[in-house]
Amino acid sequence: MKLTLAGIKNTADWNEKGYKLPEFDVEKVTAATKNNPFWIHFGAGNIFRAFQANVVQNMLNKGDLDRGLVVAEGYDYEIIQKMYTPHNNVGAVVTLKSDGSVDKTVVASICEALCADSFSADFERLSEIFENPSLQMATFTITEKGYLLANAKGETMPAVEADFASGPSKPESYMGKVVALLYRRFEKGELPLAMVSMDNCSHNGDKLYATVHTFAKEWESRGVCKKGFLAYVENDAKVSFPWTMIDKITPRPDANIQEILLKDGIEGLDPVITTKNTYVAPFVNAEECEYLVIEDKFPNGRPELEKGGLIFTDRATVDKVEKMKVCTCLNPLHTALAINGCLLGYTLISKEMADPDLLKMVEIIGYKEGLPVVVDPKILSPKKFIDEVVKIRIPNPFMPDTPQRIACDTSQKLSIRFGETIKAYQAREDLDVADLKLIPYVFASWLRYLMAIDDEGKPFDLSPDPLLNDVCRYVKDVKLGQAFDVHAVCSEILKRKEIFGVDLYEAGLADAVEKWFVKLTAGTGAVRATLHEAVNC
Repeated sequence: MKLTLAGIKNTADWNEKGYKLPEFDVEKVTAATKNNPFWIHFGAGNIFRAFQANVVQNMLNKGDLDRGLVVAEGYDYEIIQKMYTPHNNVGAVVTLKSDGSVDKTVVASICEALCADSFSADFERLSEIFENPSLQMATFTITEKGYLLANAKGETMPAVEADFASGPSKPESYMGKVVALLYRRFEKGELPLAMVSMDNCSHNGDKLYATVHTFAKEWESRGVCKKGFLAYVENDAKVSFPWTMIDKITPRPDANIQEILLKDGIEGLDPVITTKNTYVAPFVNAEECEYLVIEDKFPNGRPELEKGGLIFTDRATVDKVEKMKVCTCLNPLHTALAINGCLLGYTLISKEMADPDLLKMVEIIGYKEGLPVVVDPKILSPKKFIDEVVKIRIPNPFMPDTPQRIACDTSQKLSIRFGETIKAYQAREDLDVADLKLIPYVFASWLRYLMAIDDEGKPFDLSPDPLLNDVCRYVKDVKLGQAFDVHAVCSEILKRKEIFGVDLYEAGLADAVEKWFVKLTAGTGAVRATLHEAVNC
């Protein structure tokens, strides 16, 4: 049993072990895909293999599609060379369920895997794909950083600047290569295309557009491309940049999952760590829940991907779905668990959900404090979304997510994950900000977290955060069990709208934060005692 096209032909062994195999003619689908590709995806990582490739696989099985996917990797070519190619682009998707069971699927919907290297033969093949009128969409999961053209200082990256100067002939930067391929499509007769970011960031389509537009503008102004390319990019009847919201947890391939597959008799499962430190394996593991909501703007048409579970709607609704997730139904619960999990010594988010106090905390934040002001997108029920988060997703024992990871960059998250709820309460005449009990507690627990001392009085490492040095100075003189002037400590930081979204004194919540912070610093065990009090008050 091997994850190759030849290795999956002995279907009896795979079926006996409970694997779902491709139910379509792989050779026929591959030939059709190469002749008339409709979907190319940039970013050959785990989320693509577990989500988009699996959706297409299911649709191929049902006969709802007759062609598969093309994937291109523009950052780490070794993913293609050392993992995709040796396995004939075949992989296993292991779906990890909250009841402790797993579903195992062999995915063969990826019909072509290419390196987006402008100095290789693969790039000529990519050019052919972009020049083909059949291509309807180019999608991306390259992380938000993939769209950046400048460094943290605002300086244009050297490879990007070189691409600006030289034009679309031999680009070196990731986005330079992408835009060069789009330019080939422009040269072929301004063929229409949807450029669809599926990265987990706000208004992702705008980020992709800004990058592509910058390249087109630079190339035209410098005279290194044909006139009209900029107008082509700016014409959404030719090139669209839809917004999307994606939600599916796909952790790094786990050794415990590898052991399950090995016991089934599958050979050749060893992972590879590339020279760019990418960890890839012939299998991916992922949670069972998944959402992909897409603005329905495809100038060259699209297949009926809603048959595969994707949701198509308008831009305003995509925005509402994102706000529902980020401001109320998922991200605030994660942040509250991360802060308190670090203080209480937890190393897995899933384990926290067996703690009655922490479970009650997220239930109050989600259902009682958040739902009254949730942005309801209508196409998804906020109540059902929270139910799934609290009862299925976060408690999933297979999910190896840690409070320490989720606590990263907390200073950048509080204003969106909690501040928007406070603002919504302020804007409503039928709601009182004073009724918010747990959100002030979360703010106070973050101040307690910044002391870098857990509830047993032991030091721990704070997670990375760009404002760490700035915010830690406020609590540096606070000692467990020692009296202090809480207002003097908190008066400056609690006014910072860029952190909390509002001035907490103006909002009428600062006194509550100060009260909880005093209790949380009373000594060892105070976090547990205060949390218990907060969820029962």
